[in-house]
Amino acid sequence: MAKAALFFCVMMIAFSLSNVCEAATEIGVYQLRRGDFSVNITNYGATVISVVVPDRNGKLDDIVLGFGSVDGYKNDTTYFGALVGRVANRISGAQFTLNGVVYKLPDNDNGNTLHGGKIGFSDVVWTVQEHIENSHITLTYNSHDGEQGFPGEVSVMVTYLFVGSNKLAIKMEAKPLNKPTPINLASHTYWNLGGHANGNILSHKIQLLASKITPVDDKLIPTGAISSVKGTPYDFLQHREIGSRLDELAGGYDINYVLDREGAGRHLTKAAVVLDEGSGRKMELWTNQIGVQFYTSNMLGDTVGKNGVVYRRYSGLCLETQGYPDSVNQPNFPSQIVNVGESYLHVMVYRFTAS
Repeated sequence: MAKAALFFCVMMIAFSLSNVCEAATEIGVYQLRRGDFSVNITNYGATVISVVVPDRNGKLDDIVLGFGSVDGYKNDTTYFGALVGRVANRISGAQFTLNGVVYKLPDNDNGNTLHGGKIGFSDVVWTVQEHIENSHITLTYNSHDGEQGFPGEVSVMVTYLFVGSNKLAIKMEAKPLNKPTPINLASHTYWNLGGHANGNILSHKIQLLASKITPVDDKLIPTGAISSVKGTPYDFLQHREIGSRLDELAGGYDINYVLDREGAGRHLTKAAVVLDEGSGRKMELWTNQIGVQFYTSNMLGDTVGKNGVVYRRYSGLCLETQGYPDSVNQPNFPSQIVNVGESYLHVMVYRFTAS
């Protein structure tokens, strides 16, 4: 699909709330289904709990790691499938300065703030504004001034929607209502294209359309540099197996890639292609963001998930499109500050095929 057409399909769909009788605030599970393609979402954390697609022989499998019930997500530290924010990824020193004011945040990651703090957007109940099973679900959340230390009230909306017969789009929007504030939302879904119970993803082949990364220190905080992947284990400009150079790394992949695009905006760029040759499934990812965090579930350890399946290290991979981590403390990184009167827009589109 051409980039312009793909963008048009996602961005020009109008969502009318005229058929909504009452916004749902109780915790529930909501399904999107179109033929053999189905997705389950819970409004706890606006979380993706399953994605079912066929393999090359038509066999259906759930290709997302997760838990068998919503209760599993309430005490989850893996961020399985969650919508994370107000600021995804890490903020160094659990603080930042904006307009001369120092904002102190919760320390929930070795002295830093991770994925919005101790109770981020992944740990709250979102309001279901509209759900049409063969089309989309829209969820909203109002983040109050001072929530997890962040300034200003922010109105947030996420829509999960089908595009055609084999694409899932995620559209994240946010508006500061009374103060400038950093916003960097991300979808933290763990993928295993062989099926969530299929072991590790090290034989998956991946292409990342990014020739640079933002290197990190031993606490996974960016150093402020932007480095070429050429000649390093981080080079996935051509398809290769995830595990092919894993022995050259300390513990796996957990790094932000600088996508080869001119900047964030409304137009979508292909960010990644993942292939599992065993099942024939292929997943393409398109986004309007400037970065993508590639994470190979290095920190998973004997986590009991759906149907009693035990997820271990490398059981899934995450591709979290985003702004660069710790941008609030890195003056040479593109800013994540959104001012009153401005809007934050983040779009992802997954395309699933099998051959």
